[in-house]
Amino acid sequence: MTVHDVHEVRSFEHPGAGRRKAKATPKGRQIDPTAAHDVEQLLGDRPRRRDLLIEFLHLIQDKYHQISAAHLAALADEMKLSFAEVFETATFYAHFDVVKEGQPDVAPLTIRVCDSLTCAMLGGEKLLEQLQDSAGPGIRVVRAPCVGRCDTAPVAEVGHNFVDQATVESVLATAKAGETHAHLPDYVGYNAYVAGGGYRLLNRLRAGDVSNDEILKALDNASLRGLGGAGFPTGRKWRAVLGEPGPRLMAVNGDEGEPGTIKDRYYLETDPHRFLEGMLIGAHVVEAADVYVYIRDEYPAVREILAREIAKLPAGGPRLHLRRGAGAYICGEESSLLESIEGKRGLPRHKPPYPFQVGLFGLPTLINNVETLWWVRDIVEKGADWWKSHGRNERQGLRSYSVSGRVKNPGVKLAPAGITVRELIDEYCGGMADGHTLHAYLPGGASGGILPATMDDIPLDFGTLEKYGCFIGSAAIVILSQADSVKAAALNLMRFFEDESCGQCTPCRVGTQKAAMLMERPVWNRALLEELGQAMRDASICGLGQAASNPLSSVIKYFPDEFKEAAE
Repeated sequence: MTVHDVHEVRSFEHPGAGRRKAKATPKGRQIDPTAAHDVEQLLGDRPRRRDLLIEFLHLIQDKYHQISAAHLAALADEMKLSFAEVFETATFYAHFDVVKEGQPDVAPLTIRVCDSLTCAMLGGEKLLEQLQDSAGPGIRVVRAPCVGRCDTAPVAEVGHNFVDQATVESVLATAKAGETHAHLPDYVGYNAYVAGGGYRLLNRLRAGDVSNDEILKALDNASLRGLGGAGFPTGRKWRAVLGEPGPRLMAVNGDEGEPGTIKDRYYLETDPHRFLEGMLIGAHVVEAADVYVYIRDEYPAVREILAREIAKLPAGGPRLHLRRGAGAYICGEESSLLESIEGKRGLPRHKPPYPFQVGLFGLPTLINNVETLWWVRDIVEKGADWWKSHGRNERQGLRSYSVSGRVKNPGVKLAPAGITVRELIDEYCGGMADGHTLHAYLPGGASGGILPATMDDIPLDFGTLEKYGCFIGSAAIVILSQADSVKAAALNLMRFFEDESCGQCTPCRVGTQKAAMLMERPVWNRALLEELGQAMRDASICGLGQAASNPLSSVIKYFPDEFKEAAE
């Protein structure tokens, strides 16, 4: 029924109420013609597929620095989706600034200041306050969770340009100069990589000179494990996917959001084709026709590098799809990653079925971390014995330790698996920062727990930390000194988990919030906190809620002096 078909209707409220005209507009949200034109122009000839929703939201956000209700409605109409579907997806991700009807527009320029643990330790919170006081009109200053540059803390992001070791002066100078785009570092490009023997293994595999079994045997013999945190044996994972009926897909997890973790960014910004070759080898082995590479939104330089270098690859092989995250730590969880690639909220899926059985778009899917794939070429070409020749303290292999905090030379340190934190600091980081002594350390990022300096001789590897209530995860090592409060560090981490909880399950959504509230008090209720932590571990859907209480438990267990002082 059109507007012109609407007739007058009689009111039945009471006799003699007279006649009343119906509203001359149809029900439902109306599409603004200007917004519809904007969206149509932005999308161009791209297919209007549901899985591209987040990519299209980025187009609007990048163009207008916000997403208005009119643009959301126009996008929903263009994609033949309900407004609710588009709205719930846009508002799930932190990097989409959704402006509801009646709200003021977002400032043209946004400055994000990291307030995760390492940046907070090195002045990030003070920097945030000072910038909020002095930024001036047209600039919005907001806090941000870890941006993956812990080695150059504190860090601020001006538009999409990062300011390392940031000060108020350097950040505002960058904003004033209009330097809002990412700067690309020097890296090994396609020609240089090929000149150094790159893609020779892939070409031999595709030509049949190297078999799939040889690749899998090399991975098995080297005992390569997933280096994103879970540590699942790589060869076994590839075999599991290959054992499922086709068609099959592959997804790459480049969403390293764990505070303290910077290794994937480092490898992608220095030698991206080594990763790409490992990825293409994996896709060939499992016969994946399409590969989806999911890179976190905090890595604009990485996305640009990959887009440029993928375009240089010869024709043939699987179709490669580069997908952009939108500021959601939860999407580092494998099933949440799949949901996000499909253009939806990053809510973890219930398991089973597992992604290797029912994954992306309902098909068997191989999911690997960036660094895991980065090592495939070396392990196959140099042999499993080469890989296993490295290691200390009865451990084997190499690990990329992301070290930040109170050391002289933070950064990614390629070291033998099983090295201790004391050895790592002394041999690879130049020692502790001047005036600082080791007080505590995080062996596995925000969720890996906290250990005291007296336990500095534990080998850092898979399976060595679990008996202490900790784990290695992605090997993000954050060093605390006598200048840092372990209680404050644990609270910072719990606030991070509270912010990043997807909200799907009550134990995590409410548990992290309640734990943060209790930890803010000068006197901790130990019994209640321990009960709350146990409930989160037992009942949360995914690893975020299950591991969120690890730092809290560590403070209670390993720092009795600080905890006792707080409990009196």
